[in-house]
Amino acid sequence: MAFSFEGPFGTYDRAALQRGFQVYKEVCSACHSLKLVAFHNLGDPGGPGFSEAQVKALAAGFQVPADPDDQGRTYDDSGQRIMRPGIPADYFPWRFDNDKAARVANNGALPPDLSVIVKAREGGPQYVYSILTGFGQKPPANEAMAENMNYNPYFPGHQIAMPPPLSDGIVTYADGTPATVANMAHDVVTFLAWTAEPKMEERKRVGFGTVIYLLAFSGLLYLAYRRVWHGAH
Repeated sequence: MAFSFEGPFGTYDRAALQRGFQVYKEVCSACHSLKLVAFHNLGDPGGPGFSEAQVKALAAGFQVPADPDDQGRTYDDSGQRIMRPGIPADYFPWRFDNDKAARVANNGALPPDLSVIVKAREGGPQYVYSILTGFGQKPPANEAMAENMNYNPYFPGHQIAMPPPLSDGIVTYADGTPATVANMAHDVVTFLAWTAEPKMEERKRVGFGTVIYLLAFSGLLYLAYRRVWHGAH
């Protein structure tokens, strides 16, 4: 799979970033956290390009733990965590209270945080894309599947606790892009590449300018060297 952000001059596809955020919000956030990303980052330069009003609306669509009330309570009388609508300064909330609760809900497996998953896994975006699109294949006869495990040839050991997260039409894209498994995997991987490296475009611009400067400076040094030492023995 070719991604627009790969290579020395690669940039993020803004439309893919916004679609990928939708896939994360509607599908991946049911299990996976995004603890290192704040809502206001969605409007930062080099990101998905949401406006300030859109960021506020998107944040308000999430429920986050509220601060203690006047009596110092964080749980109501029924034992439920007191929640409030999110604001741009909040970080993406996780639906589970802790790792133990997440394991109980996922047959003992702990869903990894996705903030830097693209940088944390060998193979980067290609690996994550392969995992997302690698379900549905029949395991070889010599590979016995453990209980509650799913076969995926791209996952180490070929057995993964996560069930297939994507299926055709599971989301509805506002721009009319077909919501196929391949398209959704491409978009959410693009979004997760950005969460892992939100300053990538700036880094590449600065790096390219630095290389040009160093090349020009090296040329000047060479010309100065030739002028000073020309004819010297």
